[in-house]
Amino acid sequence: MTKFLKKSELSSEWYEVDATNVVVGRLATIISKILRGKNKTNYTPHIDNGDFVIVKNIENVKFTGSKFENKKYYRHTGHPGGIKFTTPERLNEKKPGETLRLAVKRMLPGGPLAKKQLTKLKIYSGNEHPHSAQNPQLIELNKLNKKNILRK
Repeated sequence: MTKFLKKSELSSEWYEVDATNVVVGRLATIISKILRGKNKTNYTPHIDNGDFVIVKNIENVKFTGSKFENKKYYRHTGHPGGIKFTTPERLNEKKPGETLRLAVKRMLPGGPLAKKQLTKLKIYSGNEHPHSAQNPQLIELNKLNKKNILRK
């Protein structure tokens, strides 16, 4: 019999990830699993059971191949002929963490629940962040086994 969580049974933890020399896509898959709560044994799809994720040193994140110069992010203004695009290179100049935020956002399902889960992602340039009072657990990405990502 499947047991579903109730709102009174929810608990969230804080995780900290160092993004130095990590590929954006691989980092985004790990973060999206944590935000949805899929790393927990009591995962419930319709309830926000995810944890908070702090990403630091976002300016040192990597892209594979020539994606940093050639990949395009499209958006539309809503007016006829209003399609605009930008590259990760230009996006990093204006907003350093936006490439990772977009990658994680596109890995979450659409809807109000995903928007709420995306607010649990905190991205910072540099090594400092204001969430040290939450005692975040450090996730060392170079020590993770590819088949066993964040199982409890």
